Amino acid sequence: MASWVLSECGLKPLPHIFPRPRTGINPSKARFLHSKKSITDLKLPSVKCSGDFSRDRNWGLKVSAPLRVAPLEGEDEEERINGVNGIGNNKGVEEEEGSEFDPGAPPPFKLADIRAAIPKHCWVKDPWKSMSYVVRDVVVVFGLAAAAAYLNNWVVWPLYWAAQGTMFWALFVLGHDCGHGSFSNDHKLNSVVGHLLHSSILVPYHGWRISHRTHHQNHGHVENDESWHPLSEKIYRTLDSATRFLRFKIPFPLLAYPFYLWSRSPGKTGSHFDPNSDLFVPSERKDVITSTVCWTAMAALLVGLSFVMGPMQLLKLYGVPYWIFVMWLDLVTYLHHHGHEDKLPWYRGKEWSYLRGGLTTLDRDYGWFNNIHHDIGTHVIHHLFPQIPHYHLIEATEAARPVLGKYYREPKKSGPIPFNLFGDLIRSMGKDHYVSDNGDVVYYQTDPQLNGSSKSG
Repeated sequence: MASWVLSECGLKPLPHIFPRPRTGINPSKARFLHSKKSITDLKLPSVKCSGDFSRDRNWGLKVSAPLRVAPLEGEDEEERINGVNGIGNNKGVEEEEGSEFDPGAPPPFKLADIRAAIPKHCWVKDPWKSMSYVVRDVVVVFGLAAAAAYLNNWVVWPLYWAAQGTMFWALFVLGHDCGHGSFSNDHKLNSVVGHLLHSSILVPYHGWRISHRTHHQNHGHVENDESWHPLSEKIYRTLDSATRFLRFKIPFPLLAYPFYLWSRSPGKTGSHFDPNSDLFVPSERKDVITSTVCWTAMAALLVGLSFVMGPMQLLKLYGVPYWIFVMWLDLVTYLHHHGHEDKLPWYRGKEWSYLRGGLTTLDRDYGWFNNIHHDIGTHVIHHLFPQIPHYHLIEATEAARPVLGKYYREPKKSGPIPFNLFGDLIRSMGKDHYVSDNGDVVYYQTDPQLNGSSKSG
């Protein structure tokens, strides 16, 4: 326990004292655990962890663990920690063989270990490849609109709405990559493409980009996270019945995104359109104004088009697909942080770190839609290293899985249409209501009155 406390404080723990063997030991034959290399062979690589995750990057050092020497012949191997090969003998962290995995325990690896496992080429951004996805999606969007307008019958319109709403969501994901800088290394290119894509679907690019950066920097933190973070019990109890109903009863949570852009989540204030919002620092004011102007221009264009083609035609071509896009966005972003069959921890105080918060995110399989929306379901590695381009996320995830161990939760395989995910959504909305006001590692609790039952889940 003392070793773990010291490591969490950023201090090096005292080395373990091993009993003197009865017979002499050749140091060259002593080996580290899980390595075939001897001490004389061992070369420790220098690993750098880069990425614009936070203004304060000390998070990379908050989870550490001391080295230990592998048992000598005849000695029993030490127990395992949480199903992952353990380090040290830290009481409260180490679990007996076969014991239940504790997702809230500090992992026995660092962010640098995950980064080192990812091939170097996965970090390379190809602006031409990124632009090819933009061209592909824009061509499909205009092609679908032209086909629907030409055919103009009620057999085609529902199919068009589903397809076009999905493509609007794909455009959002590409703009999302621009916001992270994973689209290219050219800041101006990212900004121009991001504004064109996001403004076209009524998203204020910089306003969203900045708040989304806050989400990544504070993922898994009860109070500081920005997107779909849990409500504390105190805040939950202050909500009126109508607000609770709208937040937790399907389909209303799937329509939340435009309202979030204007007024954020319960317990938080500000707007993505207001440069003076506490979402932003003074140096970001011009960026927010620029994006708000672009959003306003798009809204004005839509008003003008309603006079040209008629409001009903505009509703069919743009309005309904927009709300399908909103439902995609709310569904995907919620399920990346909720809905697992096992309860996942949320952190606050000294228990939170960038690594531990990121490990609570979830990968999801969306069947046929994985490629259409640019593998956004491959989310764990994206949250830890958002500068990796979307077209490298699958390979990066496969490379990192041996390091992550049980901290990586294998997504359930979906059919062509991921209907199973709606079950996860409904189950989570029915039981994940609030977290305790006390404690630095907390889990969702259920309000039985909201569900009209007498038992708490």
